[in-house]
This record gives sequence, C-alpha cells and structure tokens, in this order.
Amino acid sequence: MTVRPFVMWPDPRLRSVCADVTEIDDAVRAVWDDMVDTMDAMPGVGLAACQIGVMRRLAVVDASETRGRAVRMANPEILHASIEPREHDEASPNLPGVWATVTRPRAVTVRFLNADGAMEDRDFVGLWATSVQHQIDHLAGRMYFDRLSRTKRQMLLKKAGKQAR
Repeated sequence: MTVRPFVMWPDPRLRSVCADVTEIDDAVRAVWDDMVDTMDAMPGVGLAACQIGVMRRLAVVDASETRGRAVRMANPEILHASIEPREHDEASPNLPGVWATVTRPRAVTVRFLNADGAMEDRDFVGLWATSVQHQIDHLAGRMYFDRLSRTKRQMLLKKAGKQAR
C-alpha cells in the first residue's frame, strides 16, 4: 500500500489543467493504485491525480458502502448532466479543516478511458455523481469552493488560513 502526500493549498498545481492521458500503461495503473490507497486512507470517496502532484487527467471514485469498488478513470468528461440538483457537503484534503455545501447535478453521464484502455460511458448518481464532478473540477484546475459565492469563498479561505496557523 502506497499512500502519497497531498499537495497543499495554495500550491499552483491545484490551479493547473492536467495533461491528457494517451494510453493506459503500467505507469498509469501504478498511479491509480496509489490513488486508491491514498483515497481509502483519507477516508474519501474520490481523488484526482493533481491532488497528489501527478499532473495527468486521472481520477478514482469509490462511493460504495463496502469500498473496494473504485472506478479508475482517465480523461473523464461529462457528456450529460441532470437538471435535478443535489446538495452535498464537500471538502478537500488539500485544504483541511473546512468544508462547504455545494450544489451540483444529481446525475451525470461520463466518458472516460477505463482501466482496460477502452472508452467507456457510465452513469453516476448521488454521491458517485458528486464525487466524479468534484474530481473533474480538480483536473481542470478548479476547487470545490470556486462554486461558492465570492463572500462564502473568502470566508472559507480565511477560516482555513486561521486553522493552518
């Protein structure tokens, strides 16, 4: 088991767009394995590669109750999002000690390269959908608090700064 350290906010890598993955090889599989171990150690329901300093469009999500069902994704993109919203408290190990309620679509259809190197379209609902969207934001250089109003975002970042001292 390899648990990798997190890149901490405000590291500029968290604001950078990750590079596309061109093929699924042993190096990608090794990063995914480390990401699953790191996600499970948080504990969390998803992780984007940039959160551990790997600047490639790789994500893992496991919102199952039993765990061990992680979906490994390369280059995930949302094809369709439901109109129905879902609110959920979101946080990030890159900015510990704070969280915010974020509203996102309740369900999404995502296209990605899977662990076999095949293109896959998959529907995600509820917490799975929230986590996938959260990870896709990370891969695009966005944090969950970017979805908050300016005032709420400033308050959250101020609180995080106080806790870090």
